[in-house]
Amino acid sequence: MKPQPINYEDASAEVKAVFDDIKTSRNVPDVNNFWKYLANDPVTLKRTWSSLKEVMAPGALDPVVKEMIYLAVSVSNGCGYCIASHHAGAEKAGMTPEMFGELMGVVGMANETNRLVNGYRVPIDPAFDK
Repeated sequence: MKPQPINYEDASAEVKAVFDDIKTSRNVPDVNNFWKYLANDPVTLKRTWSSLKEVMAPGALDPVVKEMIYLAVSVSNGCGYCIASHHAGAEKAGMTPEMFGELMGVVGMANETNRLVNGYRVPIDPAFDK
């Protein structure tokens, strides 16, 4: 059976607590579909939210850089949902259309050269292997 989203009004107290934290932390009226589907497994929901909050919290990297990295990985992994979500997050954090264009150029080039290296089985240069 295909999993269905868990809406706030139908959620357990444990899930409501995570949903409330997400809504408060992000200053949003409702959680997005990702969280509603993860709510089918409250343990995974809580763990994922906790990890995401920690990783995406302010640190040495600017919020826009973190969102752009997340977007780049999402593009490379082909996750349409994640691309949409983190593109919006990156724009909200300050990514411009020019930054997005450059990011896609780097992502495309990195994917191409990574595949070429793997295909040719290129050994690592001693200067890089430190």
